[in-house]
This record gives sequence, structure tokens and C-alpha cells, in this order.
Amino acid sequence: MKTAFAPRIAVALAVALGSASLADVRLPAFFDDGMVLQRDAEARVWGWADPGERVTVTPDWPGAGSASATADEHGRWMVRLATPGAGGPHTIAVRGANEVTISDVLVGEVWLCSGQSNMEMPLGNIGPGYTGVLDWEAEVAAAHHPAIRLFTVANTIAAKPEDDCRGAWTACTPETARTFSATAYYVGRELHRQLGVPIGLIAADWGGTVCEAWMSERAVARFAELADRLDVVRLTRDDPDRLEREHTEAVAAWEKSMASDERALWARSDFDDSAWPTHPVPATWAGPDLGGFDGTAWFRTTIDVPREWAGRDLLLSLGPIDDQDWTFFNGEKVGEMTGPGRWNQPRRYTAPGRLVAAGRNTIAVAVLDTGGLGGINGSPEDLWARPADAEGAEPLRLAGDWRYRRAADGSPPPRPEPRRIGPNSPTALHNGMIAPLAPMAVRGVIWYQGESNRGRAWQYRMLFPALIEDWRAVFQNPEMPFYFVQIAPFDYPNDRGETAELREAQLLATRTPNTGMVVTMDVGETKDIHPRNKREVGRRLALWALAKTYGAEGVECSGPLFTGASPEDGMIRTRFAHADGLSARGGLPRGFEVAGQDRVYHPAGAIVDGTSVLVFSPLVPEPVAVRYGWGAAVEPNLFNGAGLPASPFRSDEWERVTQPK
Repeated sequence: MKTAFAPRIAVALAVALGSASLADVRLPAFFDDGMVLQRDAEARVWGWADPGERVTVTPDWPGAGSASATADEHGRWMVRLATPGAGGPHTIAVRGANEVTISDVLVGEVWLCSGQSNMEMPLGNIGPGYTGVLDWEAEVAAAHHPAIRLFTVANTIAAKPEDDCRGAWTACTPETARTFSATAYYVGRELHRQLGVPIGLIAADWGGTVCEAWMSERAVARFAELADRLDVVRLTRDDPDRLEREHTEAVAAWEKSMASDERALWARSDFDDSAWPTHPVPATWAGPDLGGFDGTAWFRTTIDVPREWAGRDLLLSLGPIDDQDWTFFNGEKVGEMTGPGRWNQPRRYTAPGRLVAAGRNTIAVAVLDTGGLGGINGSPEDLWARPADAEGAEPLRLAGDWRYRRAADGSPPPRPEPRRIGPNSPTALHNGMIAPLAPMAVRGVIWYQGESNRGRAWQYRMLFPALIEDWRAVFQNPEMPFYFVQIAPFDYPNDRGETAELREAQLLATRTPNTGMVVTMDVGETKDIHPRNKREVGRRLALWALAKTYGAEGVECSGPLFTGASPEDGMIRTRFAHADGLSARGGLPRGFEVAGQDRVYHPAGAIVDGTSVLVFSPLVPEPVAVRYGWGAAVEPNLFNGAGLPASPFRSDEWERVTQPK
């Protein structure tokens, strides 16, 4: 923790003595003991103090001097420090009305590591979903790297950009590395080995999240198709009461549409239901009329209430109802349970005594099944009625054949849900987890995300480059390196080509300057969306940084990348960059397909010819297009001499399945 006069102690003294300001100098969570500052940079250091308070920052490295700033009307201040070459540990003193000292500061290389679950996946086994990388026990045991420092940003959703985040710097030890991002760890370890300097890794990741959640409002606002979702974030920030009003009105309108005039008629005790068929209760809906039906069905039964129960509140137990219900006693609603996730919750409602008469009384239940199985379920013992004030009384049993009638055909509209922000709301994670870090000096970004945007791969062509541009703006570094991972093979159910198109969108993002992409077609696990070989993923990301950011000579960082194709003697010649030593691993090239003018692709044979591949099929005598590795779970085998795999691609510009019609 920050040393000298700790803020909480200072506040306590101020309260006790009444002689000091409550707004002592305060720093964000990541300016703390054990941190890493970017070397050879203009590092920005900021925090908060009283408006108008003068704050001076003094590091201890030779020739550093001091930098001062005055807190603005919001109490925020910022200074810029020229950082030295790699080294440390150093201390940094921050003085205003109080003094805060940051100790054990290393100067080296800082990388921001972000994305969804494959970035979040930790080194060790922490339970279901994340069961550790390959050889995780040995990898964790060997993770003694005191010059590698780790900072994990706590998962945070926010409707507006936050000033600070939760997290703490720790030295890399077996205990801290075990729960840290495996991909980030392997990148940092490789850079530390190759560069010999301290490494700071900031992990800001959240499984299952979409690209737009990590973008700022300025960036998301460019996409008209995201406007409705962005509007929810804005209203959460600016007018939450409006959201509540809209939800209340929408639910009222939905209930009215679901009930129509049937509620008033079919719930009445004097309604003649003798022509209705019967269905056992309790039971899951079955038969030609209700089996597989999604919608509303009304169920009615009568009970003979003893004279001594008349005028007393009557407790009704109906057991679980799949999915939602409105329950009536003698024509008046006495209870309802609506909304998602209620299919297995028992129902108990109370009919007021003014409705309870001796003799014949009617119970009517409108059951809404929103999908899958439906019915008044449970066991016969779950269904009964008795006076609410007589727990030991023998109840009336309600199990038996009830009269029923379907209210409408087809699937009903879902009950309107409150419009609330979540981890996949546009800007929500940028606001909570990225904005607090900016504009600290980082060397670059590594990114592993895309699976959650598969269904919108065409949009990702524009969305992902916009995120890169956005982050470069907020970190005030227009050329900030951005290296990312193409999603691995996985057997997505009912894939129509979305996965291949998402990989294509990622490939197209390499046209953005100062980016690089790691291909993982050879290190995926088609039955596990979290492939365990994160060591190779991290090594390949580090190759990009070593070659392009640090200028290491003789380092090949990319696998073969498609550059063009042309027909040639009944075949199609496919050309590649980064193709020195081009070969097919384990036999003949696989994963190629060709198409003719009919635009129908067929599996093809292939021959490696220098830095190109000749592709052919007897079914396509005049090929005009070629594609490679085009599928969700394909595992093609084209590599260059550096052992890096080729990216999937297709040469045609024909319509894509995720392309808007």
C-alpha cells in the first residue's frame, strides 16, 4: 500500500482534530507500491486533492527533479514525468497538504491485456470453466519472477467513465500467477526473458463479453445499429427513473395483451366451461393440443368449501408452474408470478375471505409457457387449499382433471424485462475498467476477444478497428501497438459460417497500422472453447512485440498471410506473404477449397510451390475462387519455416452470412 501518511489515517486525524482538510492527496489504485512505470516515456501521474491545491511529485531516479500541478475545480491534478531506462526499485513522493510515497517502483515495459474469457483464463486450475493450462501445476510452481508485476482490474460495470478501479500490484509468484491471466503471463514471461527488463502486466478482462462493451461512448456512437443499447446506458446515467417508468408501462401493456377479454370471462365463477376438454393436474402439458405448445392456456377447477371456512382467507398451494401464471379465485386475481426463471418456483396465494363462500368456488389459472415444457407441475401433494389461519386443518386436495382451453396459437411475446446495463452493454466495461487507467503510459495492448461477436462478424470488420482507434485516443498514443489473437477452432453448434467470417474480420483488422495477429488454428481444442495451450499463444504474441515494437532482428512474427490468387492451367495459384519455408505439416496440404462461377466450394487438393500453393479439384475445372481453413472447427496444416500457421482466408467477395441483407 502507499506509505507515509496513509489517507485513511489522515482522514481520521482530520476528523478528530478538526484542523486538516478531508480531501488529502489521493492516487488511483494502480499508482501504488510495487507498480511498474513505462520506461523511456512521458509517464502521466494523476490523482485528487482539494480544488486549487498545489501537488508536487518527486521521483528518486537521478536527474528526475520534481513536477507540480494545481488541482482543478473537480480536485483532479496530473503531472508528466520523464521516466529513465529500465531499473529500480524507486520511490515517488507525492506532496500536497499531506504526503504519499509510492515504494518499490520498477521501470520497464507495461502492457495492457484485455478481452473475454480466453484472456481471463488463469494459469492454474480454479474450478469449472477454468481448469488450468497445459501442465499447469509445473507452470505455476515455476512462476517465480519478482521483476514481473501483475495488476488485475476488478470486473466493473459503469454507466459513465469512472475515475478509479479496484486492484493491486503484486509480484509474480506461484500464488499470484495461479489466478492471473495465462495469456498475459506468458507474454510477460517471454518479454522478460528476451529483454531482461521489468515487466508490468495489467489484466482487464471479462469472460463472454462483446467488443462494444470495451469501447467509449464516442466510439460506439458511430454505430447506428447500437444506438438503442447505448441509449439504455445513457438513461441509466442521466434518467434512471425514465427507465423504470417505461418498464412499468411496458409490463402493463403486455399483461393487457396477454389477457385480453379472456381474463374477465374465463376467470368468472359463473362461466360455463363444460365444453372444455380436461387435462390432469399436476402434469406437464401433453397430448395433441398442449404437447409442444408455447403460449397461454387457461385451467379451471371447482372446490366445495366447508361452511365453517366461509369468509376466512383461503391459502392456495399450486406447486411449481412452468413458466408464468395469473391465478384467480371466483373471478378475482389473487396472485401471479411472471418474469424469467420462475418455472420451478412453487406458487402459494391467498384468496381473501370476502371471496370465499360455502359450497362451490372456482379456481382459474392462466398458464403462460414461453418455451420448452409447460404445465402446472409438481406432485399431487403440492396442490391444496385450506384456511390461512388453520395450519393443521385437513386441506382440500386440488389434484385431478381440470378443464382447460388454449388462449392463442403460436409463441407469445416475452414479458418485457427491465432495460438495465450489464457487462455486454455498449461502453459498460470501458467506463468501469479501461477509462480509469487512461491516460497512463503503456507500451501496448494485447487482446483476445471475438467469440461473443461471431453472430455479427460483418459488423466486427468495422467495430474492432474502431476499438483500436478508440484506445489509442484515450491513452493518447496514436501509434500504440495492438496485438491480438484470432479465435481458435471450436465446434460451435449450428455454425453457418459465422466463425470463419469472424476470423476474416480479424484478419482484415491487420490492415490497421501497428497491429499484429496471432493465428491459433493449430493450438485449439474443438470441444473446449478455452484451449489449454496458452503458452504458445503468449509466445506468438511476444514475437509480434519483439519484432515490431522492440526491433529484434531475425524474428518472424507472422504465419503465412494470403495476398492474392489467380487461375493457372485449371488450378488456382494462391500467394502468401511471410511464407519463407512454406510447407504442409504432417503430409499434404489440407483445408483448401475452390469454387467456379457457380460459387459452390468443393474440397481441393493442393501443392506447395515456393511461397505459393497451387489448388485444384476435378469438380471445378475452371476455378475462380479459393478459400482455406473456412469453418468453425477446421484444423488446416499450412505453416512457414518459423513454425507459424497460415491464417484462414477466402479470395472471393461474395455475400457473407453475417452481412446485412
